Amino acid sequence: MAIRRLLGMTPAEEPQDELVPRPPAPATDSAATETVRRIIRELEQVEPERRKLLAGFAYVLSRAAHADLSFSDDETQLIEKIVADIGKLPESQAVLVVEIAKNQNDLYGGTEDYLVTREFAAKADPDQRRRTVEACFMIVASDHEITAEEYAELTQIATELGLSREELNVIRRDYKDNLAAIQKMRGQPQGA
Repeated sequence: MAIRRLLGMTPAEEPQDELVPRPPAPATDSAATETVRRIIRELEQVEPERRKLLAGFAYVLSRAAHADLSFSDDETQLIEKIVADIGKLPESQAVLVVEIAKNQNDLYGGTEDYLVTREFAAKADPDQRRRTVEACFMIVASDHEITAEEYAELTQIATELGLSREELNVIRRDYKDNLAAIQKMRGQPQGA
């Protein structure tokens, strides 16, 4: 599980699930493979604690985006931009980190969400945890609508990151016009 390795967990700490077969590796050309390997080598040069923090951060953002069980192109591009900006990573590295996080979330989201979020919370300071929840709201609202399912996931993430109800309410106020329930109550078309 790539996200766990990025977080610094050893293979012994990873659950061994022999019942789930691993998909075959997709065929790639050697130039693309070498590009990925070069980016991974560059990421390995990032200080391990910072790398772990970035991996957890990207995973939590992808978790929020995947609350509706899909990743839109807009969400993915926004996550990449946020990871590149906050992580001070070149675009190619941010894209790789986000793709790993998205794939892990897509494959193991239900079982990994709490574990990875808890690891991230342990490494992040209170400001980083608050900014992460703000970024999660921004990503989920990229389509101008936050559904009940998405809001429930955002609330769960905020709780797992240790934000108080008051802190969550402050962030939520900035996105109140994107909440689907409020849009419906006002008679606005969904996503307006």
